[in-house]
Amino acid sequence: MKISDKDIEIGIDIGTSKTCCLIAEIKSEEESNKILGVGNAPSQGIKKGSIIHRDKVMESIEIAVREAELMSGIKVNRATVSISGNHIRGINTQGAIAIQKAASSNVPMEQEITQSDVSRVLELAKAVSLPIDREILHILPQEYLIDTMDSIKDPVGMSGRRLEAKVHLITMAATTAKNLVNCVHELAIDVEGLVFQGLASSIATLDSDEKDMGVAVIDIGAGTTDVTVFYDGGIRHSAVVDVGANTVTNDIAVMLQIGMDDAEQIKMKYASAKASMSSTELEFDLPVKNGGIARKVSEHELSRYVEARMIELIQLVGREISRAGINEQLTYGVVLTGGGAMLRNLVPLAQEKFNLPVRIGQHKNFSGAVDIASTADFTAAIGLTQWNSVTRDMVMKDMTVTPIGKAVTNIKDWVRGLFT
Repeated sequence: MKISDKDIEIGIDIGTSKTCCLIAEIKSEEESNKILGVGNAPSQGIKKGSIIHRDKVMESIEIAVREAELMSGIKVNRATVSISGNHIRGINTQGAIAIQKAASSNVPMEQEITQSDVSRVLELAKAVSLPIDREILHILPQEYLIDTMDSIKDPVGMSGRRLEAKVHLITMAATTAKNLVNCVHELAIDVEGLVFQGLASSIATLDSDEKDMGVAVIDIGAGTTDVTVFYDGGIRHSAVVDVGANTVTNDIAVMLQIGMDDAEQIKMKYASAKASMSSTELEFDLPVKNGGIARKVSEHELSRYVEARMIELIQLVGREISRAGINEQLTYGVVLTGGGAMLRNLVPLAQEKFNLPVRIGQHKNFSGAVDIASTADFTAAIGLTQWNSVTRDMVMKDMTVTPIGKAVTNIKDWVRGLFT
């Protein structure tokens, strides 16, 4: 198989703790996709979405890419890349235009709306004042209004006098994006587009009913947590909370006076997000170094530290969800994904605190090496491979080149009816 095959898509998910490269065969019309190759590498040069050591980031990407290439037999020379971090911001905005009537006609009548009209109204909607160091990452239409008709998903071909677009803009720090793209380019890989990590996870885990009826996707990474709220088919709010699963690991390391690597292993093996669901009698040995004294701690005592930190994270996420203004309309509740979602008993704790249905997000309609990429920390990488098929017929090509350069112009694609 060659990388030029049109059905082959590649996603590179660069996180604080892990870099993942996933190669998949995407057949959107059949809803039968196949994972061909998966590669993983520890991330050591990125923190909370920002690069702190360029060479280490490139090394992580290279290891993950080589593993995926070896498994799939496909050479990686292009990819869709995820981006996250506390520099990401989401805002709602809108624009409106009058529909121009044909020059040859002087009869007052409603005019048919064309793709050009949609382009104009989206151009107006995105014309918000941004600081000089920020760029628009995604323009995601929520709905269109034609005269008195609202909740329209695709206005092309309809008639009216006035067209209004309500959109959600996701913005990013331009320098952060440029540095990320440059690292990938150094490895001779073209960046087909940057995608907000929380949006990529949503593509992999949600169906149309959930997006219509209301759902919040919480992607808990190591350094940050992405929040994406859907209602009526569109994104109503997006944000990045500056707390992730590494905060829990750090608490364990400090409280038990052990190293971060040991704390991470103990967290995944013994910790519970709800202390009441852990054993007070089951004790485990703490690692001993440099002739230290042997110590034991119970699962319950460990889980008390963990629960306190997870409650704090849930409260921060809850504030972001409330900013969407649709709390009572989240019919499908909350979907947890990302590596932090694999913490034991997190679902019952989240259900208790959110007072909403909660489930762990899992990818759908994939075959192949699914066992290797079945856990919640692979959802963003899987969503990246679906990005082009989701937007293939809905992306407007007449876009302006940004200061980030041609490699990143795809991130400013105007997506029309993204999740219809």
